[in-house]
Amino acid sequence: MKFDVAVIGAGVCGALITRELTKYDLRVALLERANDCAMGTTKANSAIVHAGFDALPGTLKARYNMRGVELMPAVCADLHVPYKNNGALVLAFSEEEISSLGALLARGEQNGVPGLEILNRDELVAKEPHIGETAVAALYAPTSAIVCPYELTIAAVENAVANGAEFLRNCEVTAIAPDGDGFTLTTSRGLIEAAYVVNAAGVHAGEVAAMIGDDSITVINRRGEYYLLDKSQGALVSHTVFQCPTVMGKGVLVSPTVDGNLIVGPTADDIPDGDDVATTAEGLATVVSKATKSVAGLNMREAITSFAGNRAHLASDDFIIGPSAVNHHFINVAGIESPGLSASPAIAEGVAAILQRVGGGFAENAAFDPVRPEPVRFRNMSTEERAALVAKDPAYGRIVCRCETVTEGEILDAIRGPAGARDVDGVKRRTRAGMGRCQGGFCGSKVVELLARELGVEMNEITKFGGGSNIMFDRTK
Repeated sequence: MKFDVAVIGAGVCGALITRELTKYDLRVALLERANDCAMGTTKANSAIVHAGFDALPGTLKARYNMRGVELMPAVCADLHVPYKNNGALVLAFSEEEISSLGALLARGEQNGVPGLEILNRDELVAKEPHIGETAVAALYAPTSAIVCPYELTIAAVENAVANGAEFLRNCEVTAIAPDGDGFTLTTSRGLIEAAYVVNAAGVHAGEVAAMIGDDSITVINRRGEYYLLDKSQGALVSHTVFQCPTVMGKGVLVSPTVDGNLIVGPTADDIPDGDDVATTAEGLATVVSKATKSVAGLNMREAITSFAGNRAHLASDDFIIGPSAVNHHFINVAGIESPGLSASPAIAEGVAAILQRVGGGFAENAAFDPVRPEPVRFRNMSTEERAALVAKDPAYGRIVCRCETVTEGEILDAIRGPAGARDVDGVKRRTRAGMGRCQGGFCGSKVVELLARELGVEMNEITKFGGGSNIMFDRTK
């Protein structure tokens, strides 16, 4: 397998970088060790497009955050991904924290964030009537937004594949050797040759860089735990509600999601294993304590699931984006923690520009199409639209997931599409089947049946998320 560029890691940055590179006449491969894209930090984060007031002026975080905010609406429109400009509030609970809001305001203005203002208690309550009783002021950032990170990633991969890229899942890179002007990558799917490599491996970026002798990246695995609340709580707040940030990050937030739920979290704990995404009683208790301080009336009995994700923190507290000092054909994209999602379209743009400079320029792909066809979302259709769709294909008339109103036709689309689903969680992220209040209790078995039928395998071969996560096993004898 020979490519011009191999991108390692199919998170949101790797996916958008791959899509950006298909604008040029290049053979591009996206390599992912898991069974699907968006399986690392991307599937377990706060889903916020940060306005840009938190990043230190002059850092790569500030630069890419601000450019990402500009690019994100158009990227989401092209990829038919939900995006909502809902604004954000950073709460202060004391006079000391009001001073912190002033520092954030000054930092944001230096970064070029528009519309920032500090609200008093009355102004705050006017925007959010359910705000915590002890909040005395807030920084208001009108340009903050929300997006679905895994849906953005899936859409970017689908668009990249449609534009000629190859998505190689279950493709773990175990060694990288210089080979002339390029590299030979040893992977679980065989040898891959590439003239350029982009290291977007998230919490494993340091390990990947070390494969070429670049020991400059030491990742600190920072775990964050979350609760997701039922849609019955979704209308409690309309803005993303933060508390004042600390050295460990932006702290526990309460935010609506683009799908109508409420997300609360994350914690911030440094752990040795970047693949450890277990939740803890202590961590979830911290989430509850802080979230209920921010928003009065938050009913944690409406939590439908909890989860954790790890982000790649660096001691420098900034991104690393650029050619390795060891080999300029190897581009590191490391330490992409918050505001990584916000910055991701800009990071993709920046990496493409870096490769252009290193490679001496690439011809454009005249056939590049930035638009991903809009997927069917039966739950959002009118009665007339539904009737017309079912008349064309009766599969759209069979509801599989009652909680989220997902049809058999949508699930078949998710499996059959570019970079289609290969496991139960892949269907869930593409369609929301299993994301409702019952968490797949009713629809899970039907999803397994459809996957097995479409993939031409036995049902006991279907997994939840690849690897050994089989849903069913053979009968005992």
